[in-house]
Amino acid sequence: MTAQVDRTAGTAGTAGTAEAAGVAGAAEAAGAGRAARAPGTVRRRVLVGAAALLMLTGGATIAHGAADGTDGAPAPDGGGHAAHSTGTGASTGTGAGEAGPVGGASRSGGFYMRADGVFSPPGSFVPSDALTYDTALVPAAARIEITQYADRTSHRVGTRLRGLVPNRAYGMHVHTSPCAADPASAGPHYQHRASATADPVNEVWLDFRTDRNGNGEAEARHEWGFRDGGARSVIVHDAQGGAGKRVACFTVPFSS
Repeated sequence: MTAQVDRTAGTAGTAGTAEAAGVAGAAEAAGAGRAARAPGTVRRRVLVGAAALLMLTGGATIAHGAADGTDGAPAPDGGGHAAHSTGTGASTGTGAGEAGPVGGASRSGGFYMRADGVFSPPGSFVPSDALTYDTALVPAAARIEITQYADRTSHRVGTRLRGLVPNRAYGMHVHTSPCAADPASAGPHYQHRASATADPVNEVWLDFRTDRNGNGEAEARHEWGFRDGGARSVIVHDAQGGAGKRVACFTVPFSS
């Protein structure tokens, strides 16, 4: 709005000028307020958008570093790995999908890795390393976490799952190849020594039973570790034991 001033009106003109200056000052102050608020609004929108994208993608690239708590990773020998101990229905530690995958050397000289994912059907709009082939048994948006810890004397692989069918038994094994749209693409069970039979001594079995909330956990311990590049995924089966229908798969960056 343009302020018109009567320059021949003396005092009235002066008052009009002051009024116009006041209006202009108020407009300038309002503009400055909007400008001051705009960056914060933009930042909030960016943060909300980033959080939504992270929730959709579920899982991330593994981050390496010393697992001593300095980079946000729990230390296996300092209480961090204990948060992933076995026991059906236990809810301690960080839930699957709630923290980015991490990995690195522990203070005791071992290796620690954690990877998590959110299941989605093959060909989903947002790609995922966790695939469900049967959404009745492994619903889309169910979560999985895999941990691995190895030192000079032992090798442990653990799993935590959330959002499955309540009070149901599932089988799970480490497999030799990454997941793909075809469940068979994950290859056979990883075996320490080539064997004609499948057993939990020579393979990594993570069979579990869900609680009333559909959550389950398991851990396998061996004196041997994986061969370089030999273990690439875990398969969830519809039954416990050495075989069963493949209902879900999660590609995992296991270390040798």
